[in-house]
Amino acid sequence: MIIQSRKVWFADQFVEAQIEIEDGKIVNIYNYMEKPVDCDYGSNWILPGFIDLHCHGAYGFDTNDAEEEGLRNWVRNIVNEGVTALLPTTITQSEEVLTNALKNVARVVREGYTGAEILGIHFEGPYLDMKYKGAQPEQYIRKPSVEQFKKYQEAADGLIKYITMATEADEDFALTRYCAEHGVVVSIGHSAATSQEAVQAFAHGARSMTHVYNGMTPFNHRANGLVGAAYRMKSMYGEIICDGNHSTPAALHQFFEAKGPHYGMMVSDALMAKGSPAGSRFIFGGNEIEIYPDGSAHLTSTKGLAGSTLHINEGLRILIEEALVPVDTAINSCTKNPAACLRVDDRKGSIKVGMDADLAVLNREYQVLQTYCMGRPMLNGQTD
Repeated sequence: MIIQSRKVWFADQFVEAQIEIEDGKIVNIYNYMEKPVDCDYGSNWILPGFIDLHCHGAYGFDTNDAEEEGLRNWVRNIVNEGVTALLPTTITQSEEVLTNALKNVARVVREGYTGAEILGIHFEGPYLDMKYKGAQPEQYIRKPSVEQFKKYQEAADGLIKYITMATEADEDFALTRYCAEHGVVVSIGHSAATSQEAVQAFAHGARSMTHVYNGMTPFNHRANGLVGAAYRMKSMYGEIICDGNHSTPAALHQFFEAKGPHYGMMVSDALMAKGSPAGSRFIFGGNEIEIYPDGSAHLTSTKGLAGSTLHINEGLRILIEEALVPVDTAINSCTKNPAACLRVDDRKGSIKVGMDADLAVLNREYQVLQTYCMGRPMLNGQTD
């Protein structure tokens, strides 16, 4: 199959080009109009497929629910926003609930599914700070433990690829070092760490920060906090929720201005409420949340932000049109950068010969016209 557009994103620019796809891979790139094509997308954008590293669920399903069909429905339909790969994300809960959630993801991966690729699991909690816990239920927060984590990883069949933790509570950075040595990305989040403690965590293997600005010590000109560390440590990856609610467009602009084009990562932090109307209420981590008209999710008890219902294609629009982030930086944030952070950039995140044929086709209103998962065209979660 050959597709083409006047605006194919590769080599850090839009190029008039054709893409040949075979057996799930990009096998050739041709000049525009060089070969007969199966689909001509005109001047619509062909981008690498989007990768969401931090997403709890959608369409009434939460990762902690441990329901096979809920997970399958999620990954089948999330392609409608251009997402071709993701990390189902847990929230702090009892050891039993978390173990069942991990086993469920592992089971679905073993038995097969259709849609966006499950690259692994994002294990958010239970090793978090009480003050910066956000919507995470405090009764289940624990101190970092290598032995406990090993049990969780066994339940997950080794699929935990990314962990959010308060590294300042990790004695001698034991779990931080263990994860780093075993290929698990350690992301500092829901944390009271100082800037200096973040530097130490980085030195012991931490690689990222979770939803920068939210669930962390703020920036102050005399106490720079984790936000200051995110600005200062240029080679530390940082997630950021690009819904315009968790961080204003000005704050998004400042983050990417400091981070540059290669280390900022858009995430949705989307909840099971994604796809439900405003006013809907759900239980998340044992707490009731309500969806507001702007798509944000709030705890009904405190009115505090608890997550989002962001679609990644809408996040791209917000970054480019409202936050005025450079186009290359914005596109990298949901393609190339998360792939590099997860160390799967040898096959994901870019349009090049030899890469997986994961593609998102968008019009200039940022609406998704088509998504290709490993070369398979998807529409409303179904293969064409």
